[in-house]
Amino acid sequence: MDSTEVVKLAADAAATVKPSYLAILDLRDLCTFTDHFLIASANSARQVRAIAERVEEQLARAKVRMSHREGVGEAQWILLDYHDVVVHIFADQTREFYDLERLWADAPKQQLVG
Repeated sequence: MDSTEVVKLAADAAATVKPSYLAILDLRDLCTFTDHFLIASANSARQVRAIAERVEEQLARAKVRMSHREGVGEAQWILLDYHDVVVHIFADQTREFYDLERLWADAPKQQLVG
């Protein structure tokens, strides 16, 4: 499964939990450490965790191996690193504060929700 298929599978999984924001950034021409960011946000810590759990479940079923996970405890910014795809799941206010989309403004963006 290539990185485009992985990020779409992750986005589909996240969408089932009804995030307030969901977008894919294509970083292939901008950096060497990953191909895509999936950025999602939700209005509660419970929903942030639920999105992370759903993404993890779906990608595990597809045999996509995670290399690193952090932020689950506080659930303000959960990061799931799948090497070529990095999933960022934020609380709404945290996403607005860090504004990764502005930092990676040169990346083609596909906004799916919000």
